[in-house]
Amino acid sequence: MANLAPIDLQSTAPTASQKKTVAYFYDADVGNYAYVAGHPMKPHRIRMTHSLIMNFELYKKMEIYRAKPATKLEMTQFHTDEYVDFLNKVTPDNMEAYQKEQGRFNVGDDCPVFDGLFEFCGISAGGSMEGAARLNRGKCDVAVNWAGGLHHAKKSEASGFCYINDIVLGILELLRYNQRVLYIDIDVHHGDGVEEAFYTTDRVMTVSFHKYGEYFPGTGELRDIGVGQGKNYAVNFPLRDGIDDRSYKAIFEPVIKAVMEYYQPNAIVLQCGGDSLSGDRLGCFNLSMEGHANCVNFVKSFNLPLLVLGGGGYTMRNVARTWAYETGLLVGSTLGPALPYNDYYEYYAPDYELDVRPSNMDNANSQDYLEKIKVQVIENLKRTTFAPSVQMTDVPRDPEGMNDEAEAELDDADEDENPDSRYTKRGWDKYMERDDELDPSDDEEENENNGVRRQPNAPKRRRNMMDYQNPLAVPDDGAVSARSGRSPAGSANGIGSHTASDDGQEGSQLSDESEGGAFNGAREDSMSSGNRDMDDDDVDMADAPAGGHLAAEGPQEATPPDSPPAAPANSTVPTQDPSNDMVDEIDSAENPEGVTESHHNGQAAIAGEDGAEVEHA
Repeated sequence: MANLAPIDLQSTAPTASQKKTVAYFYDADVGNYAYVAGHPMKPHRIRMTHSLIMNFELYKKMEIYRAKPATKLEMTQFHTDEYVDFLNKVTPDNMEAYQKEQGRFNVGDDCPVFDGLFEFCGISAGGSMEGAARLNRGKCDVAVNWAGGLHHAKKSEASGFCYINDIVLGILELLRYNQRVLYIDIDVHHGDGVEEAFYTTDRVMTVSFHKYGEYFPGTGELRDIGVGQGKNYAVNFPLRDGIDDRSYKAIFEPVIKAVMEYYQPNAIVLQCGGDSLSGDRLGCFNLSMEGHANCVNFVKSFNLPLLVLGGGGYTMRNVARTWAYETGLLVGSTLGPALPYNDYYEYYAPDYELDVRPSNMDNANSQDYLEKIKVQVIENLKRTTFAPSVQMTDVPRDPEGMNDEAEAELDDADEDENPDSRYTKRGWDKYMERDDELDPSDDEEENENNGVRRQPNAPKRRRNMMDYQNPLAVPDDGAVSARSGRSPAGSANGIGSHTASDDGQEGSQLSDESEGGAFNGAREDSMSSGNRDMDDDDVDMADAPAGGHLAAEGPQEATPPDSPPAAPANSTVPTQDPSNDMVDEIDSAENPEGVTESHHNGQAAIAGEDGAEVEHA
């Protein structure tokens, strides 16, 4: 029965900004990985973001850590053993032997096999899990992992450039100490993997603002609100093309305020996908950097433990600028507008400013449409049980200080002592669920009982994210030196350029447009997995930031180099011809007169985007 009594907003209303302890997670190796030639997802954007953050001297206002990569065992807290084992074993050299598994786990087009795949997944997931662990122990108020936010990965399936769902793993860590966790997603794509993971529980509320219609992944309808115990705890706000800052703020703030009022979360996870920015290669929204960052600032104002993650974003220079700016907001600094000289300065031509401007594309989201969706979303929130709770028990992560090997020995001994039992008492203690929550295999069993069979050689029905590219997006202007014959931007003033160094710790991933770019990147050490609850094992890197090439006398406002590379300005990107296949969320919500939705069907070829290969020593 829903509790509709008036609620005191004093505890949930945003308050004046307070000084927060921020833990920032970064692994210098993350930029060494590349999917395949021409793939829009480029981990190099994390390295570009980090370079801006360090040269803005934000390291003085936060603690910087290199997280321990997530282990196979930690990944299987959500993903299946078979799927994680496959990711650990498959490589470009042996992938032909895993053709069947690639089809089963949806590894191929959007999610290719590349060198260092499993290591890359470990870095992404490790940062999110350790960030959640520090929040649990009260060691920080905000944890930031821009390498995380891969929200499409499923329990046993890769999807949308995502292999391991670090968000789910981070939320599971938060649930060990918090009764309720709120997940907010501002990526242009629906956060289907996270929603699916918690669709049947009220301990996690998922809120996603995304493009809906003929678009990847095709989920996130207004009427998708959860089932069983999780009914009304999945919140979806479907949007159309071209939403701008003003419209986004008008829906985001009231909805999040209502969520805080009715749900009363103990911790928040915010996915900051950069593909909702204007001009993104795969996006269709029209948010500026300020509009995107307003969401971060608003969520921060509730003064709850906050895990901030990356996500999508395929125009690297815009993503790096926005995430650096949002990092500044989280530590209480307003950055810009001039960019400090950094390792990738020439990527930000022609303006060399910390700004992402909106374009002149039409906003297909009428005020009437947005208001009707907002009213329905808030009405669904009123049907929830106010601040649902569970009995919390203090359970140490590793009882009696046992490590993974000791746990495995106890499991083996338990099986030997109970050879005739499928689930022993120890087994049931490790597998607990509510009676009203659904098991992931329930649908499969029901299909089996009803005689539903997958037809042999039937085509896949999955959508590919790369099928919905923005043909009007401006490619990243990297590898300027390669085209113009000038020396790299980072070679002057003692600021290191990213060429392969002798020790293998620094490498350069050439931009999309470089021909045959390659570098040698090697991990400098083999980090132990250890306990995710880190205390003395934490490696505080604030005094010696990895990968941060700083000028001797602080940030410098550099004069743009002579003859900077020409690049069309984002602010004058025209809109494309609209189509008539709009999918209405509410029957009564009509398209505004003269404004229909535009879809990016088909794959738009972008000349010269060959990417960079990665070789591991």
